[in-house]
Amino acid sequence: MTTQNSTPLIIISSSPHMHNSNSIDVAMRDVLLSLLPAVLAAIYYFRTPALLLILTCVATAMLAEGCCQKLMHRPITVCDGSAALTGLLLALCLPPTLPLTLGFFGSACAIIIGKQCFGGLGCNLFNPAHLGRAILLASFPQQMTTWVQPATATLAAVTSATGKAGVAAVTTATPLALLRQSEFQWLHQNFSLAGLPALSDLFWGNTAGSLGETCIPALVLGGIFLLWRGHIDWRVPAFYLGTVVVLTGCYGYFRNYPDFFALYHLCSGGLIIGAFFMATDWVTSPISRKGRIIYALGLGILTSLIRLRGSYIEGVCYSILIMNMLTPLIDSFTRTTPFGGGAMGRE
Repeated sequence: MTTQNSTPLIIISSSPHMHNSNSIDVAMRDVLLSLLPAVLAAIYYFRTPALLLILTCVATAMLAEGCCQKLMHRPITVCDGSAALTGLLLALCLPPTLPLTLGFFGSACAIIIGKQCFGGLGCNLFNPAHLGRAILLASFPQQMTTWVQPATATLAAVTSATGKAGVAAVTTATPLALLRQSEFQWLHQNFSLAGLPALSDLFWGNTAGSLGETCIPALVLGGIFLLWRGHIDWRVPAFYLGTVVVLTGCYGYFRNYPDFFALYHLCSGGLIIGAFFMATDWVTSPISRKGRIIYALGLGILTSLIRLRGSYIEGVCYSILIMNMLTPLIDSFTRTTPFGGGAMGRE
């Protein structure tokens, strides 16, 4: 007589059966590692306030996720890195001098409303970090639009003015705001560049802005790392950035603006961090390659329209949230017939 083994020798399950070494923990670790250059640049330019805000947002996100999962009797997955990543991405999209209490509030909203209310990791409709930022911007517009010069710039200014070394928080406008002000002069053929930061300052991050949006080399380095590791699709950042450059370039050409107008939009604001780290979110972006191209084109068009014609000069956050809503629709229209015909499936 044979006895039935409680553990089956062959486990039969639905496809796909492909397996690799990637896991949630590994993927989140890689994304956190890719953001390390941007974090170091933020601390270098904005010093202690940047470090405290980053730590507050990350700790709050992990605490909020653990509490939510405990209350809903779900497995505690705080250690997988997804909550820490949400908190870090939110912090890098915030002004350096934002009060820590608002960082706590925004990070809690990102986890509770943007993630856990939808069912947790993999179920959220919106990018949680940008949803938290949008809630903060709608609730505290003054604090969310108050910018200061980097410590490197203020140190030189204070030393030059007083003859003594020192750092003072100097309130200023972002490069996009200064560019919008300059457009009024350019329309009247008065091409004054006074007050506009140099393109080199924009590239290296020595300008006012959110913590993680100023230093372009740090962001691009992290994006290249994610591409190399296979975590993101090159189509999203390439078509997103390319669409913004083409549209702003054509807009500036027909309005007789200076030649650097498109480059200014490319290097200013949250475009680079949005293209590599926000728009490429696995959950809130389309599945198929064709869908990702449509998604990226929509991001570029919306961002350009908001920046060029909207009253709010930064359009990356709202563009990504709008396209997140359209992602299920894009997926439904970009399904392809699998090899051999049969039921419709995704590419």
